[in-house]
Amino acid sequence: MTSGFSLYDWLMGLGRGLLRWVLGWWIVVFIGAQLAVLAFSPSSYRRESRGVVMRQLYYAAGPGLPGFTTLMALFNVVLIRILVVTAFAYGLTQYALDAVVRVLILELIPLIAALFVAVEYTIPGGSELYKLRRSGELEAMRTRGIDPLSREVLPRVLAGIFAVLLLALLSCLLSLLLAYVAVHGFTSAGVASYNHAVGNIFNPVVSMIFTMKTLAFAVAVSLLPVANALRDMPRRPSRTSVELQGLVQMFVLMLVIEIASLVGNYY
Repeated sequence: MTSGFSLYDWLMGLGRGLLRWVLGWWIVVFIGAQLAVLAFSPSSYRRESRGVVMRQLYYAAGPGLPGFTTLMALFNVVLIRILVVTAFAYGLTQYALDAVVRVLILELIPLIAALFVAVEYTIPGGSELYKLRRSGELEAMRTRGIDPLSREVLPRVLAGIFAVLLLALLSCLLSLLLAYVAVHGFTSAGVASYNHAVGNIFNPVVSMIFTMKTLAFAVAVSLLPVANALRDMPRRPSRTSVELQGLVQMFVLMLVIEIASLVGNYY
């Protein structure tokens, strides 16, 4: 009888956990749909709202841009050198550039840019929203006739998406430049062959998958922290739990996105 009750309790706990998991993702989708409507609404970009959006854009991309660019340059030099030397050592010189572009640009740069923005901006921003919500500030904004989604949430999400896309774009340009120097040196003689090789890699399908993956990463790291800050978690009321909840969901979603892009690119 005891084992029966234990099995029943285990099944009930599993069902409650599954229900909370589904409900959590449903809240994320619902908040995302609301923000998508607000993002395309002209009323979200009035004079007072534009200032908030521009300020969040700066906070998301401005302070971390020099450090991120420097670190990515060093990372690119090391990784490109390893890939090029390895290809030369095994007599695969013609595949050196292909390996650099596919490994570094197609796979690593969108992921690194998204994780950097998540750690530097969106996860702390979610914690700030959680504190505002717990203190009653968001509810006070509603009583004053101000929509918290438009004033506090939407600017943070837009800023996070913008920061990921900006850092990914700059990193791709930097990686392409360093890859050319690593393969051809400081000469313009290899520009034609380099453009041809890179153009063959970035065919329309690969370019579309790369763009969609980068945008999906940007939306994931921007939306999930704020969505978890706005949802009710009575058993996990701490700020740390909100950050961990968003981080776990973020990694799961990014893993799904990466798997889908790999299937699209290589299968």
